[in-house]
Amino acid sequence: MSNHLMAADIGGTKTNIALYPQAGELIPVAERTYLNRDFYGLEPLLRQFMKETGLTAHAACFGIAGAVRDGRCDMPNLGWRVDSKSLADTFGFNHVGLLNDLEATAHGIATLTPEQLAVINAGVPDPTGNIALIAAGTGLGETMLIHTNSGMHVSASEGGHADFAPQDEEQIALLRFLPPHHEHVSWERIVSGNGLKNIYDFLKSGRRFQEPDWLAELMAQGNNPAATIAESALNETTEICVRAMEIFMATYGAEAGNLALKAMSTGGLYIGGGIAPKILPLFYEHAFISAFLNKGRFAPLLAGMPVKVILEPKTALRGAAAYLSHHF
Repeated sequence: MSNHLMAADIGGTKTNIALYPQAGELIPVAERTYLNRDFYGLEPLLRQFMKETGLTAHAACFGIAGAVRDGRCDMPNLGWRVDSKSLADTFGFNHVGLLNDLEATAHGIATLTPEQLAVINAGVPDPTGNIALIAAGTGLGETMLIHTNSGMHVSASEGGHADFAPQDEEQIALLRFLPPHHEHVSWERIVSGNGLKNIYDFLKSGRRFQEPDWLAELMAQGNNPAATIAESALNETTEICVRAMEIFMATYGAEAGNLALKAMSTGGLYIGGGIAPKILPLFYEHAFISAFLNKGRFAPLLAGMPVKVILEPKTALRGAAAYLSHHF
């Protein structure tokens, strides 16, 4: 029987997967990254991984970008169905754990070093306080770590799909722009990679901002438009991209503040996901923290909450491995 543990972080775009020893430090013995578009489901991806490494596992844990119920998940941004029983039967796993990807990231927070975090707001951390986690990537994930007498309890959430609440006249116009394109306008429709493209399209509509020809050509190619917008904004090459990122950061900060209040996260708010490290300088500017604090009488409470960006891209992978090691 194999003495390895398998862990994976399955996002809307890519999957990080690794094998770990059953005991000892969480140092992978094999690790790969795959683009999900190359597979029609998780099972063929796992077969490819095992074929390449020549290794198997006796237990597995998968962090998945979607709601997990009764050991199953239908991934909203990918179309895969993941079933723990089916995976156990197919691959002979003794145990299969399925976690929401933000749950997995939450379990990975304890494995991070100070160098793997960027402090946006130092605050005054409460060692017995709750923690909140928000992460924009292909979608928008949220979760809470609730402090209990027996330790931290990770509570999964699909809060990113809650109704978007505009904060000013421009965001109200953005809300009015989106319904013909999306039946339900959630925070994820704004605060995500796809959401950034929605903001850009809104600014381009009605000639609010001009789109330079060279930028129109890049956007027409469809190769990660969110990255194109962010890069242009960071370099300040186009007004439309700068404004798109300002709105993105303001809405990100507003929803982060909402989550911090709901979680009462006096232990800190962590920002995960693939987008944040790539646009880190923007978190130190006015838009994010101003919107985060803009909660009226509760602004002082939020000001005392530490806010940190997770720089380690494989925190969810490590969290899935840590969960598996602890539980199985």
